[in-house]
Amino acid sequence: MSKLEKIKKPVAEELKDFEQFFRETARSDIALLNTIVNYLVRRKGKQIRPLFVFLSAKMHGEINRSTYLAATSIELLHSATLVHDDVIDESYERRDAFSINALWKNKYAVLIGDFLLSKGLLIATKEKEYETLDIISRAVKETIEGELLQSEKSRKLDIDEASYFEIISKKTASLIGTSLAVGTHSVKKDTEVIEEMRAIGVLAGIAFQIRDDIFDYEEKGIIGKPIGNDIKEQKITLPLIHVLNSSGKKEQKRIINIVKKKNHQKQEVEELIGLVRRNGGIEYATEMMNHYCEKAIERLNKFPENEAQIALSDLFRYIIKRKK
Repeated sequence: MSKLEKIKKPVAEELKDFEQFFRETARSDIALLNTIVNYLVRRKGKQIRPLFVFLSAKMHGEINRSTYLAATSIELLHSATLVHDDVIDESYERRDAFSINALWKNKYAVLIGDFLLSKGLLIATKEKEYETLDIISRAVKETIEGELLQSEKSRKLDIDEASYFEIISKKTASLIGTSLAVGTHSVKKDTEVIEEMRAIGVLAGIAFQIRDDIFDYEEKGIIGKPIGNDIKEQKITLPLIHVLNSSGKKEQKRIINIVKKKNHQKQEVEELIGLVRRNGGIEYATEMMNHYCEKAIERLNKFPENEAQIALSDLFRYIIKRKK
């Protein structure tokens, strides 16, 4: 049994039932939509976000239909953001397979992303899960704000550490925070507890994104994302920000000029990757990643211990130690 399978154990049956529940909920009367959604479902990842929903629910009560609806809305929203991200980044691979825009072109990919997003919100409305809808709508708003802020900073290349953390807090961490919030809300109507779980999820989500950004500078890139991809997309992330902060003005200017180039040569990308590795960029980012993960676990441990709470703590550690 793998580490992730052990973490899933407290909610293994619920996750198994969730797969069919998700398929049925995401179904459409339009044949093309069903074809594309089925393609997405067949290539699903580790289902980390639904796992966050189910574990947080089990930690605070008994999983019910509201939990399944919340997990479905989260997974639809997450899928929508991935489809839209691939269009924005002009990426033709996702999890070692063709992206939606690679197979069905940008026009359909944008519409599919919109469909998934609207479907996720409509589920909550149809079932009169209005508080869940309110929590998820906040995540939608923050995700869009994060994407736009990242685009603006990538265009101007004036990103600093504060901007970086604002971007990943909105773009990635808010959805993980929302996963814990809606999972908790599905079984416990305590606003203070729900908000604390959301805050814990944001901390874990920041650590999760830093891990993703470290992948870009390691010897072997994440599946579906070759190393140096962020540089090619003019994204300055924490490992490179640390190097910029510790460099003189002349060196900073040279680094920025390399990132600015639209048509990057392999040699230039490798030069920046080597610079980050030699100058402590990975070590610094790893230190910050561990810091946020431990902060999340520290706050989680203030709740009464049970099987789901322990699994959730293990999941936080898993997402920063994963190899892909």
